[in-house]
Amino acid sequence: MLLAIYTALAGLLLLPLVVNLCCPYFFQDTGYFLRLVGLSRRLKSYEQRRPVRTVLQVFLEKARQTPHKPFLLFRDETYTYAQVDQRSNQVARTLRNHLGLRQGECVAIFMGNEPAYVWLWLGLAKLGCATSCLNYNIRAESLLHCFQCCGAKVLLASPELQAAIQEVLPSLKKDDVSVYYVSRTSNTDGVDSFLEKVDEESTGPIPESWRSEVTFLTPAVYIYTSGTTGATIVLRNKFSASQFWNDCRKYNVTVVQYIGELLRYLCNSPQKPNDRDHKVRLALGNGLRSDVWREFIKRFGDIHIYEFYAATEGNIGFTNYTRKIGAIGRVNYLQKKVISYELIKYDVEKDEPARDGNGYCIKVPKGEVGLLVCKISQHTPFTGYAGGKTQTEKKKLRDVFKKGDLYFNSGDLLMIDREDFIYFHDRVGDTFRWKGENVATTEVADVVGLVDFVQEVNVYGVTVPGHEGRIGMASIKMKEDHEFNGNKLFKHVVDYLPTYARPRFLRIQDTIEITGTFKHRKVTLKEEGFNPSVINDALYFLDDKAEMYVPMTEDIYNAINSGTLKL
Repeated sequence: MLLAIYTALAGLLLLPLVVNLCCPYFFQDTGYFLRLVGLSRRLKSYEQRRPVRTVLQVFLEKARQTPHKPFLLFRDETYTYAQVDQRSNQVARTLRNHLGLRQGECVAIFMGNEPAYVWLWLGLAKLGCATSCLNYNIRAESLLHCFQCCGAKVLLASPELQAAIQEVLPSLKKDDVSVYYVSRTSNTDGVDSFLEKVDEESTGPIPESWRSEVTFLTPAVYIYTSGTTGATIVLRNKFSASQFWNDCRKYNVTVVQYIGELLRYLCNSPQKPNDRDHKVRLALGNGLRSDVWREFIKRFGDIHIYEFYAATEGNIGFTNYTRKIGAIGRVNYLQKKVISYELIKYDVEKDEPARDGNGYCIKVPKGEVGLLVCKISQHTPFTGYAGGKTQTEKKKLRDVFKKGDLYFNSGDLLMIDREDFIYFHDRVGDTFRWKGENVATTEVADVVGLVDFVQEVNVYGVTVPGHEGRIGMASIKMKEDHEFNGNKLFKHVVDYLPTYARPRFLRIQDTIEITGTFKHRKVTLKEEGFNPSVINDALYFLDDKAEMYVPMTEDIYNAINSGTLKL
């Protein structure tokens, strides 16, 4: 009897070891799934509360519990929870009393990184209004498009962006939009100032009745670019590789959020004796290459890196909770019982999913690259794009594996290895990623096409050694009896496109090839890249110092490949 008991106990003690040998990620997979279940249940309970428990409610609770705790660190300034709470109360009253806003309406913010952005966002949330976060890099038609998508009738802008505002002001006024500078004065006709009105308002709490109609389905934020949230937050106007670790030491930063390029910049900065002298313990982000990952932890210490995959509008995401270098996550079989996603074969030339003889999509085996699709369901909904019904429909795939089913098209090519780790491969279609930003080729082509000597343009992304993502390149067909003008085109793209979206390379072609469905052919162009020894067409390079597009030479090509010429 005792022998049987001892044998059973020994078996129980050895069970974790046996499980770990047979299924090395069993406990991590199970733990991750249980955390997801717990999160789902909490969100369900938050949704049923009245008022609903939102990020604003969490902030207000923190402000009551720890009013004097630092909430926001910016340069040499510190803002406590109480100070931000009171300032956002003033903002909410100003929006209601002076601008006449009520819950359910939307306000667009066109600013860089600064504390006022946080006050404005919280003030709008207290009023039950949505915030539209405009990317301060965009200009002209792109700016108007993003503004009009959200249906806002008020624009709050930084006075530093005055030139961009003046450019679109006639169109905004035509649509009866009220424009304010987040300042105490304005020297632009038709634009009022905002902060002196805020200064006059009470700092007292905002009544919950002002946002009583807010539910989990109420739009809170329209996002056009990436963002972050947390407890105490450190802000900086612009990323600086040379000052990054100094800032981390100064503010005692313990967690950082990254895009892959950010960590590469840090690895490329000159080494210093105090590279490991910091308190950063965790980094969360995406787009990190394996080689940069290894170099980063080798140089800066054993920082826990959690790579993730997600999209603001998407209905599927992954987290690399095992910290496998290079991966974006794992196939979690418990999670897959609830969320139905697959990788399917993709025809790059036709720019669409491949289908079999019955018209259904084809799952790819492990080790092969495929397009990520996720079933649209109650657990994984897809609400689409604000003001973009056509774009929303394009992201829906029908009759994927059986008649009548409906899937979300991520637009991303991934790969699952034999150990069930998931890796990001590339983007498809008319979008590529450079400097951590998404570049829409059709938007860039529209801008380049406005130049008087350009008849047709095909924009695509090409790879560059040592860089993440793809850099912009444009194939151009010239108008008859016109000559290429590198000065004019440079000035045009600088005026109308943010830095990351400007085509760095140009290729002048007599004919721009199209597919049978009248789409520009890009596969061969991407493969040929910008090598002047391979391409017979005239090539040009965007030279920032010369402020023009200059002829592409072997010396320039070699300097880019060796890394001596920085892009």
